[in-house]
Amino acid sequence: MKKEYHLSQIDEIAKAILAESKYKIIAFHGEMGVGKTTLIKVLAKQLGVNELTSSPTFSIVNEYRTPTDILYHFDCYRMENEEEAYDIGIEDYLYSDAWCFIEWPERIENILPSEITKVRIDKINEQLRAIHLKN
Repeated sequence: MKKEYHLSQIDEIAKAILAESKYKIIAFHGEMGVGKTTLIKVLAKQLGVNELTSSPTFSIVNEYRTPTDILYHFDCYRMENEEEAYDIGIEDYLYSDAWCFIEWPERIENILPSEITKVRIDKINEQLRAIHLKN
């Protein structure tokens, strides 16, 4: 999937990601400030998360409950190396069959399973983004 979207269309883009993703592990690529966390908040809401979601920048991972599942939201930006991911037990999360949304996945790329969905967000201008989804 390749689409351009206006920020006001983020709900539609989130629905498209959930519909087209073959996997429950989704890696979000994009520069700082492009809207990865904002998109993940919308995805969480569409999965049925009722609690307030926030970026796990300092905690590395936040856990949320959906009506039928668990969602783990990772922010790997502050990780210095893959050893830090092992220290938090990342393998347990990744192989739990729960939803895993990962920001800054390039920091732990060698740890990630091969069966993931990759989403890249590019900023075109202040209100327009391009999204590329690859399973």
